[in-house]
Order: sequence, then structure tokens, then C-alpha cells
Amino acid sequence: LSPNYPNPFNPTTKINFSLPKDGKVCINIYNINGQHIATLMDTFIQSGSYTVSWDGKTKSGSMASSGIYFYQMKTPNYVVTKKMSLVK
Repeated sequence: LSPNYPNPFNPTTKINFSLPKDGKVCINIYNINGQHIATLMDTFIQSGSYTVSWDGKTKSGSMASSGIYFYQMKTPNYVVTKKMSLVK
């Protein structure tokens, strides 16, 4: 899982990641309080390099407020969390 770019961002950021073998990947966004904000990916994919984007919208479709957010990538054998900033 690579750092998002740009960071800080407004209104969109990209997150690059690589998967060494086929498997289920889940990428979620959480706010500073640990509340789930959005799901960017939750599917089975083949090994390789990928990019997902977050447009700053919550799962309800509204724009997230300025602040610190965390993105987390989970696979069956790997979990990593990184920090990003949304600035309006």
C-alpha cells in the first residue's frame, strides 16, 4: 500500500497498491474517531498493481468535512493503515 497522492487533497486522491497473489481486497476509509466513512473496494482481484480513487464522499454520498482520515487495506494475510488529510 503506497501513500495517497496528493496528500493533503481536495477533492480527489489516488491510492496505489500491489497484490502479490490473487485474493480478496478490502479498502475502507475511516475518520479520526474510527467511524467507517466509505468503502473503496471489497472484491476478489488478481495479483498485480492497482489504483483506487476517493472523491471525498461518504458512503451516504455527502462530502466529508476537512480533517484527518485513515485508509485501510485488508487482505487475508495483510492489514495496513495509512493517514491522509482532506482540506477544503
